[in-house]
Amino acid sequence: MLLSRSRACALPVRWTHFALVLGLTVGSASHAVGQTKNKTPRRPAASQPAANAPRPATGTAAAANQQIVAVVNGQSIERKELGQQCVERYGNTVLESLVNKHLILDACRKQNIRITPEDIEAEIDRIAARFSFAKEHYLEMLRDQRNITAEQYRRDIVWPTLALQRLAADKLVVSQDELAREFESEYGEKVQVRMIALETRGKAEQILKEVKANPDSFGLAAKNHSQDPNSAAARGMIPPIRRHMGDANIEKACFALKPGEISPIVPALGQFLIFQCEKQLPAAHISPQYKQAAYDRLKERIVERKLRDEAGVRFADLQKSAKVVNVFNDPKLRQQQPGVAATINGVAITMQQLEDECIARHGINVLESEINYRLLVQALKSKSVAVNSADIDAEVAMAAESYGYLTEQQKPDVQRWLKDVQESEGIAVETYIRDAVWPSVALKKLVAKSVEVTSDDLDKGFKANYGERVEVLAIVLGSQRKAQEVWDMARGNKTPQFFGELASQYSMEPVSKANMGEVPPIRRFSGQPQIEEEAFSLSAEDPLSAIVAMGDKYVIMYYLGKTEPVVSTPADVRDELARDIREKKTRLAMAQEFDRIRESAQIDNFLAGQSQAGSRRSVSTSAQPSAPIENSPAKEVARPSRTSPQLIRPASQRTRRDS
Repeated sequence: MLLSRSRACALPVRWTHFALVLGLTVGSASHAVGQTKNKTPRRPAASQPAANAPRPATGTAAAANQQIVAVVNGQSIERKELGQQCVERYGNTVLESLVNKHLILDACRKQNIRITPEDIEAEIDRIAARFSFAKEHYLEMLRDQRNITAEQYRRDIVWPTLALQRLAADKLVVSQDELAREFESEYGEKVQVRMIALETRGKAEQILKEVKANPDSFGLAAKNHSQDPNSAAARGMIPPIRRHMGDANIEKACFALKPGEISPIVPALGQFLIFQCEKQLPAAHISPQYKQAAYDRLKERIVERKLRDEAGVRFADLQKSAKVVNVFNDPKLRQQQPGVAATINGVAITMQQLEDECIARHGINVLESEINYRLLVQALKSKSVAVNSADIDAEVAMAAESYGYLTEQQKPDVQRWLKDVQESEGIAVETYIRDAVWPSVALKKLVAKSVEVTSDDLDKGFKANYGERVEVLAIVLGSQRKAQEVWDMARGNKTPQFFGELASQYSMEPVSKANMGEVPPIRRFSGQPQIEEEAFSLSAEDPLSAIVAMGDKYVIMYYLGKTEPVVSTPADVRDELARDIREKKTRLAMAQEFDRIRESAQIDNFLAGQSQAGSRRSVSTSAQPSAPIENSPAKEVARPSRTSPQLIRPASQRTRRDS
């Protein structure tokens, strides 16, 4: 890859599984800004950069010499400490990208390829125009939303991309045939189909026989039997099939169908697929004045696709012709060559360079994590509370159990869980403990005495989880005017069939639109009181709801009936409810406690140029460190240096694919 995907862009699953339940996620950088989320200007990997390679911005050296990067309530965090933590988490990824960049620079020198500042500016202009931004606004967006400075973007994303394009120029030619196929795929005829995906041919033959006998049942069969969860949730509906986009057998089968027809079994993608044609979509008409612009855009897309493919091949060739020694990953070599991270044809990338590069890319995020850690340590000390090994073991066991890692005796299989953490996420157990487990335990300890489960909590919890629910059809609309029009139509024909047709035609919510208005039953205390109140007021005699405003959305419901409670006696599930409610209230208390700790702290973040005095926050771009102050107090456990500024949530509340 050109620049390795950093963990700051798409954090490993287990590192985000504890991000506090504040609705916060760590998103990856958009395609427009490449695959890294860099923070401050950084220098090229090679000892002597190419003459035309982008150079560090002025002021970088001064930042690198700044020994104290933050002060938290009077306790300092030193740059060396931050660098070690950044290297611990991102050293492998950053070193790989440093080596890759060196190889690109070296190849450009050998082929006398020069990327001029004018080339870089022209490329930024082109990309900004492609996304309908003025250049200045586009660079501001990168800075504000992606924490990528204009200089970083020029040097670390645009320059390498242009260099690779020049190096692979002979492979990036687009033929007329390729362009025609891309045009047909984008603007040609399409087929809207439903799909059932099954794992065995025997099951596929059985389902095919059933839907052939009753074609109208295809959507229900997809919902009940398809192994593809996304399409099953939409009664088999998938995006329209286009030409030249994937498996030729699928395209051939789908384009041969007429509306209502069902295909034979199509073996593809390791499954057995059945399709039903909903409708044939004609080719789009492109006005002559826009056709050339469409061809230009499609050509650019093909070039980008070829560039992605060629990058891997090009790197493989460059690596074969270069002698790269990874000292960082070899304990024996690290002893023999202290201070060296890698050598490329005998040229060393030092550990100091690697450390500086890791700070440049990930320092702000890691420093925020370290600040959060210091705040938790201080809070624990102020309350005379400690985190011990038994607490850590219990939290890890809870995580293992919540994921179904159980022994034959139905006990948490901690060893298997930790092994999976190491293998699937590529991190050490110690890092997992520091980054994920310790902060969760610390916050739990801080709020433990404040969490209480009341009888009112249990009553609401029982009604929410086991009480009766209202089955409704729903239509979600984006404006009050459209909602009024649809409501008037529904009032004129109060039948579920007609309401379902309205949902299919007008609802802007994908599930209700694809399923003729069908949505999960409405329960008590779901967090949407307006919807609940309206739904539970409906009856068979008066099935049509009023228009319910939900922010910028408007909801209309049609009453179908009420479900029978599965459990009628609260005492039967009291213990389970109490555990669940306590866990949820603990998570909420953890979030509130951390907010309180953070808002009341005095924080000087010199790396980010930010200062906070108590609950009043100010930003200064010229902040300088104060005199060194004694470092943080002794820690009860290994430092939980986290990889993002968000904190963590209990392991038992994390879903398997949380990201």
